[in-house]
Formats: sequence, structure tokens, C-alpha cells
Amino acid sequence: MELLGKIITNILTALYEPFGFSLLLSFMTMFFYLYAYEPGEAGKGWKSALVTWYERFKERVFFRKLFLLVFVTSMILFRTLLNRNLWLNPLSNVLDGWGIWKTVNGEQVLTTEGIENVIMMVPFTGVLMWTFEEKTGNGWRKILWHSGKTALIFSVSIETLQLLLRLGTFQLSDIFYNTVGGVIGGLMYYGIRKVRKRL
Repeated sequence: MELLGKIITNILTALYEPFGFSLLLSFMTMFFYLYAYEPGEAGKGWKSALVTWYERFKERVFFRKLFLLVFVTSMILFRTLLNRNLWLNPLSNVLDGWGIWKTVNGEQVLTTEGIENVIMMVPFTGVLMWTFEEKTGNGWRKILWHSGKTALIFSVSIETLQLLLRLGTFQLSDIFYNTVGGVIGGLMYYGIRKVRKRL
């Protein structure tokens, strides 16, 4: 029960803290998307831009999917990079973080980092596969391959940036657990897709 309570508390805290920031970032990113792909509507003032944004959000499924993907990605980036303290030695725990117990000042302390790393990547790859479903294909092997590969690349990128920017520590366990979470996200997407087709 203690482990479950700690996981739920950490997840709710992780969702609560960056929620407003991620929503605003997603909103502004989609403005950039509109400017890049529909420049005819650019430069006509804020009122016109807001109306165009609202219309695209209401009319286009892909626009809504992309908005959700940017939101989930920014939540992850806030948790892993944007809201971290500087570390003097980011390579101090490269092989740490594999279990649910760690030793702090000679005492065993419960940690949920590994489980949280798995859970964090599940919605990311699920939403990614859903957003670009035409490109990922229908077969479960292809979906799992794409979701695992994407989670691995994304995780390695985050860990490398943590190393270079000294934000947190570089850990191989994070890469492993994030990749596992990515594969689970792809598997869940495949399962939901199969159920929807049958219904």
C-alpha cells in the first residue's frame, strides 16, 4: 500500500505542477504550426489568429491529436528537464535506479522512479502512434517496433541533455524503463485500436 500511495502521490504531483505551463506551451506551439503550414492566415491580427486556431481545433482531428501530443511531450520535458536542479556530477549514478529501494545515509528508502519512468512514457507513445497512425501501420510488430524505437531515442535524448546541461543525473535505468514504458504504450494503443474496430 505504501508503494501504491507513493506512486499515486508522485504522479498527481507530476501532473499538477506543469499542467498550466504545458497547456500554454501546447497552445502556442499550435500557433507556430498554423503559421508554418497555413501562412495565408498569418499577420492578420490576434483576433483572426485566435479564430483560425479555434476553427482548426474544432474541424480537424489531426490538429487535436497534434495538440495532445505536444501537451504530453511538454509534460514529460517539464518533469525531466525544465524543472530540475543543477547537479555537480551528472555521472554520479549511471548504474543506479534499477530497484524500488535505495540507500540514503545508511537507511533503506522506498523509491518509485523506475515505475514512474515506465508510466511516464506510456501516454507519450500511445498518443504518438494514434497521431501518426497512417504511418505506423496496422500490425502489432510494426507498432511495437515504432513505439519502442521512438521511446528509446526520446529517452536517450533526454538523458544526454540532462548530462550536457547538468540537469539531473544520467542513468541507464531511466533509458531502459522509459523504453519499456514506450513499448507498453504502443501495445495499449494496438489493443484499444483492435477493440474499437470490433465495436
